[in-house]
Amino acid sequence: MSWYLATPLALPFLTAVIAFLARHFAAGRWISVFGNVLLLLAATVLMARVRGEGVIAAQMGGWRAPFGITLVADYLGAVMVVITAITALAVSIYALADISERKEYLGYHALFNLLIGGVTGAFLTGDLFNLYVWFEVMLISSFGLLILGGGKAQIDGGVKYVTLNLVSTILFLSGIGLLYGLTGTLNMADLSRVVPEVENQGLVTVVAVMFMIAFGVKAAVFPLFFWLPASYHTPAFAVSAVFAGLLTKVGVYALIRMFTLVFIGDVAFTHTILLWVAAFTMVTGVLGAAAQNDIRKILSFHIVSQIGYMIMGLALLTPLALAGAVFYLVHHIIVKANLFLIAGVVERAAGSTELGRVGGLYQSAPWLAVLFLIPAFSLAGFPPLSGFWAKYVLVAAALEIEGWIIAGVALLVGLLTIYSMTKIWTEAFWKTHPDGINPTLNRIGPGDRRPLLYPIAGLAVMTLVIGFFPEPFVGFAETAATQLLDPAQYIDAVLGGTG
Repeated sequence: MSWYLATPLALPFLTAVIAFLARHFAAGRWISVFGNVLLLLAATVLMARVRGEGVIAAQMGGWRAPFGITLVADYLGAVMVVITAITALAVSIYALADISERKEYLGYHALFNLLIGGVTGAFLTGDLFNLYVWFEVMLISSFGLLILGGGKAQIDGGVKYVTLNLVSTILFLSGIGLLYGLTGTLNMADLSRVVPEVENQGLVTVVAVMFMIAFGVKAAVFPLFFWLPASYHTPAFAVSAVFAGLLTKVGVYALIRMFTLVFIGDVAFTHTILLWVAAFTMVTGVLGAAAQNDIRKILSFHIVSQIGYMIMGLALLTPLALAGAVFYLVHHIIVKANLFLIAGVVERAAGSTELGRVGGLYQSAPWLAVLFLIPAFSLAGFPPLSGFWAKYVLVAAALEIEGWIIAGVALLVGLLTIYSMTKIWTEAFWKTHPDGINPTLNRIGPGDRRPLLYPIAGLAVMTLVIGFFPEPFVGFAETAATQLLDPAQYIDAVLGGTG
């Protein structure tokens, strides 16, 4: 089993090394694309193995759990690795036209693949300390990508980004130390057995809140989200897209994993906090988006807003709600990455992403308008696109347990999301350009158009497929939710006879 788990983890790091060594050559940029094609193949094989055999685990170096380094993949972990590979491939193709030669020479492709490796490691690790290690890999590589090129806005956004994330890291590491002192283990499967036996359950709840805050910063939940809209609009569009698609989802994944597997002893307290956090995250995010007039800033605040839906599914902690959270994770990664990629094409065609300085794109680039409408309508929850089914499952889960208030908040936020997407459509696509020019894709060189538009079209097709054929995806999410709520298979796969 070790090869199935280790290959998706090793490939991004191998790609990063080769890409860095080849950064002086024009062909170096294609190394990143080829490496991510291999990553997608390895992730697909892993997914097939998990679907065929259930949860799979391996102990690196031959040390038996809980003492060794554990890699483990259940339905949730496997699908997150696959969606990471899809996003990485789309963005690496887009970067062929978006990233300048100078940034390539400075190491963009190496940093990008290091980030993908960190994200993949976080989804596959079965050990808390190694989760901390992968978070650090992500933080270092993402900070490098943020400030690559050294612009004033990039440095300012990067400092805000790294400062709060370092605070989160310190809190995370402190929580790890306390938890180890209480239990003598950091293996997640082992923790799920040992934590309920700790005598001082009040202290366990305190540690749980520490983890909630640490992961909440990574996920950009209320009131810890302000670093995200301050930084995500500053780097290259390819960087913004991979950040928007993946980084906050690692925080959400960590919250789901820990608060279904380990911290379930005081659900009435911890998950009530998460429910309030979900509601405020949805509302503040969508209000922040409504107040912005730059496409990337609007989309950045909508990342915050949509994270609230995922946390809502975790907080409700029913099979249907968790299935909705898993479905929402997959849908949102595809849609949000795609919207940032489209913003980059808008900037190329119209000269800006400020809504007051663009316009006329529907008339001059109708296909780009269609490609925008698909993820935009999906984000807003229009039927029958993927976002509709994601919101439908979560609202149904809330109504199932008579959570009228949170269901109402989710529906209201959906309506306000429509307002923001409509504002972008009206200003950027429908109205005429304020300077009287005719924005056109012809302003983009012929050699750049394909790598810019093909990933956008591919992700849009995925959104349509999930929307028009939701049943297998919902079924998959339901299986993932079942495994989360009944972790016996996960524990047995990791610990085996050592349990």
